[in-house]
Amino acid sequence: MTVENPTARKRRPARGASRGTPAWVPFAYLAPAFLLYGTFLLFPLGRAVQFSFFEWDGLGASTFVGFDNYVQIVQDERLREAFGHAFVLIFFYAILPLAVGLMLAAILTRAKVRGLGFFRTLIFLPQVIAMVVVAVTWRQIYAPDGPLNGLLRLVGLESWTRAWLGDYTFTLPAVGLIGSWVSLGLVTVLLMAGMSRVPKELYEAARLDGAGPVREFFSITLPSVRGEITVALTLTIVAALKTFDLIYVTTSGGPGTSTTVPSFEVYRRAFELGEVGAATAVGAVLTLIVFAINFVVNRIGDRA
Repeated sequence: MTVENPTARKRRPARGASRGTPAWVPFAYLAPAFLLYGTFLLFPLGRAVQFSFFEWDGLGASTFVGFDNYVQIVQDERLREAFGHAFVLIFFYAILPLAVGLMLAAILTRAKVRGLGFFRTLIFLPQVIAMVVVAVTWRQIYAPDGPLNGLLRLVGLESWTRAWLGDYTFTLPAVGLIGSWVSLGLVTVLLMAGMSRVPKELYEAARLDGAGPVREFFSITLPSVRGEITVALTLTIVAALKTFDLIYVTTSGGPGTSTTVPSFEVYRRAFELGEVGAATAVGAVLTLIVFAINFVVNRIGDRA
């Protein structure tokens, strides 16, 4: 009887391995996903870019105008103002919630807080409420006879009361603070998840070296949540640049043009003015800006 060498048995190739796997097999598995992605995203995006080179009302014949629609974005003061407002909203949607969320997450993660799970649910609640509902609610809060002005009168600050959504100076910050309120929960929960994974031994070693809470935060906590910060900035910057429903319900771009943003201008030009070509040009430029900013954010996050 022949005894098989155990080493040879271990080295025996698996069934079918000698034939190898054809190079097209992985692509066959990915093909359905690529087909859906191309059909419902890439093709409409390509068609929109095509429309941006035409003057078209969405119904009749179109006229090729080349880059005129893009030149109009640079020359039109209303459009320049709209893009400027979008960049202002980045501060309220992304920078401010990140700064507050870092402090809040650090305090809640390190402190022994009862009902922490309930607090996470409560602070995340704005993310699951439809933005239209949020906008209607805050419109009532900001109303001249609303709760905010009522509170100011109650504490003797009647001179501060105003029509918050009708004041040229305060309307954009007022709308931006709604975005801050919505984004804060998402940012805080993301950061708390990242901070909870930091080994406690690092903090103990830092305390032995004489580090205080502030130094611990900047030396241990902040570097440890770099990935979560990148994700939070990506999501909130996209939300700031593409915001539409909040503006449409609260101010409709007013008073005047003080709160108009690119997404609202796309809607206005396409459906109110019948300038589909110009609207798609604004949308294409906005898409490029969103992609460029988030590309930079992710590159910085990867290298930091």
